[in-house]
Amino acid sequence: MKGSVTSYRSIHSHHYNNKHSFIHTYVYIHTLTHTGVSDSLLAKLQTVQNAAARIITGTRKFDHITPVLCDLYWLPVRQRISFKLAMMVYKCLHGLAPSYLADICTPVSSVVGRWQLRSANSGTLVVLGTRTTIGQRNFVVFGPATWNRLPVELQTSSLSIDTFAKKLKSHLFSCKHL
Repeated sequence: MKGSVTSYRSIHSHHYNNKHSFIHTYVYIHTLTHTGVSDSLLAKLQTVQNAAARIITGTRKFDHITPVLCDLYWLPVRQRISFKLAMMVYKCLHGLAPSYLADICTPVSSVVGRWQLRSANSGTLVVLGTRTTIGQRNFVVFGPATWNRLPVELQTSSLSIDTFAKKLKSHLFSCKHL
């Protein structure tokens, strides 16, 4: 009897890990394509994420989902989009992204005529203006704008990518406004 319980637990654990991996990948694979979408679409995506968390953990429909997401260490959809954008900007600023993306992320301190501004020393990036809503969803605008909303200690630090990701995720878990 003891052997069958042990084998059930190992099979169940393996099944849980496969299910978790599949759903996590499916939910987050196109996160950046949802940049700047409407609140109603984000609510639908959040519902999908909540359902995935419930499937993985076996949580009932009417139980609170926030503790479940925290236990899984999943960011809500809106914060996940901010996380992906900030990570992409970090890679651009540290030479880890393709040059066509890195050229988009211009520090204020490197722009002629703006290097004397107070914002030049705070690690902020130039956010290009746009006349359309669709243009605001573009990485050229939304990436630097997301970066500029991060705390100065995250913008100006010379952290490794892993440490930056951990600190960024912790910051996003602590705030709900990004």
